[in-house]
Amino acid sequence: MDIRMVIAANARALRLAKGLTQAQVAQRLGVDRAHVSALEMGQRNPTAVSLWEIAQALGATVSDLVAEPKEDTREKDG
Repeated sequence: MDIRMVIAANARALRLAKGLTQAQVAQRLGVDRAHVSALEMGQRNPTAVSLWEIAQALGATVSDLVAEPKEDTREKDG
């Protein structure tokens, strides 16, 4: 799996597990909601610093974002 898709799936799963909207995560990151949406669709290639910031916004670790997901969470909605 492409690392961008791994990050996308994990970021979305972590966000949903925390009960956060894309807008709330965007506010924490200081970006617009479309930026978070693009990240969750695998259309962004975040830097190391961005990964750390995303992890902080989600109350997670960088390892959580780059770990191979146990299941495909991209098609689930919540």
